[in-house]
Amino acid sequence: MTSLTIHTIESAPEASKPMLEESVKAFGMLPNLHGIMAASPQVLEGYKALHDLFQKTSFNAEELTVVWQTINVEHGCHYCVPAHTAIAHAMKVSAELTEALRNQQPMPTAKLQALQDMTLLITRNRGVVSAAELDAFYSAGYEERHVLEIIMGLAQKVMSNYINHIGHTPVDAPFAKFNWTK
Repeated sequence: MTSLTIHTIESAPEASKPMLEESVKAFGMLPNLHGIMAASPQVLEGYKALHDLFQKTSFNAEELTVVWQTINVEHGCHYCVPAHTAIAHAMKVSAELTEALRNQQPMPTAKLQALQDMTLLITRNRGVVSAAELDAFYSAGYEERHVLEIIMGLAQKVMSNYINHIGHTPVDAPFAKFNWTK
């Protein structure tokens, strides 16, 4: 049972309707998360903008997946873990990496492990990270811009993870084969 309304294109506020139509074109269906966000056109627009901007960062597909799924798993998001598993498959991210993220196992490379570690530090410590922790991250091959980009990814995931917790968002049928619980 949801505790927030899942809008259709027809039931959504007028300002949300064009964005929901874009979602249908992009996903071949209307994701339940977008249907919930549609109650506030500004929330839906903000989420979509952050998603698009995060995909334009300097991270490659594996790194985007590490940031997204690390946060999703840490937050225990029943909806976003399966959704981002499907997205990772579509982005040709290896099943080995995807399963390691879902099951909180070590990353397949030291660089991806450093990215996951920094993402967890930022998420768990609300942005409080020591100089030594930053130095370790930079030593793995990352730069200041990557710290900032992790924070943008976190902003996007806070929106979706928290809305899914409050809304008890049902997992969409295309993502159901990737169902997950913490």
